Amino acid sequence: MSWFPALISVFIVSLISFVGLFTLSLSIDRLKRLMFVLISFAAGTLLGDTFLHIFPELAEEIGFELPVGLSILGAMLLFYLLENVIHWHHYHHISDEDKHPVGTLNLVGDGFHNLIDGMIIGAAYLVDLRLGIATTMAVAFHEIPQEIGDFAILIHSGFSKTRALVLNFISALVAVIGVLLVIWFGQVVEGLLPLLLAFTAGGFIYIATVDLIPELHKEVRIGKSALQLVFLIAGIALMAFFTLLE
Repeated sequence: MSWFPALISVFIVSLISFVGLFTLSLSIDRLKRLMFVLISFAAGTLLGDTFLHIFPELAEEIGFELPVGLSILGAMLLFYLLENVIHWHHYHHISDEDKHPVGTLNLVGDGFHNLIDGMIIGAAYLVDLRLGIATTMAVAFHEIPQEIGDFAILIHSGFSKTRALVLNFISALVAVIGVLLVIWFGQVVEGLLPLLLAFTAGGFIYIATVDLIPELHKEVRIGKSALQLVFLIAGIALMAFFTLLE
């Protein structure tokens, strides 16, 4: 019955698409400060889930064999191609001067992203319930700043607030397809699950190190950099806490 908690998880994660509604009352400066904290925490949860849950699970199941390494590298290359071919970016600058005439393109890119998120969550639940929960939390925390950026792009592209929220939610629900695909293929194709976990690890590493941490480097003030480090460690600590429950 791994499909049921996986579907519940992706539906809950999809609801995060409405987070943009709660940012409308915030000023640009406050929103930027909030994004830096959220991005720090998200990077920590992604790295923590990868190195504290996924890699140990892979080592226990089959070890770090060549197909696993290729799957990790393949995920990183795929994410790179997605960002460059369809201009899919997880995090966007929030500015009152930025104008984004690419709202529809952003929705398409976000749909691909959500499909992969669904596959990641589905693969984790096929392995273990606790791994599924931890991975869902990692996905959820990196979805929050992303959805804020996506909402800003749609609004700046001329979409009404209601239409932007509805379309963002529909795009988020594509994750359900990802879950169903992975659960079906994972059960009928032998040896697929470890490769999916390795793919998840590669995707998480790419997002954390290429999309998130470079954003944090833009803050050079010592006090704020220290705060970002605290939240980065907090994200890792949250994933470490889940290892104690296993």
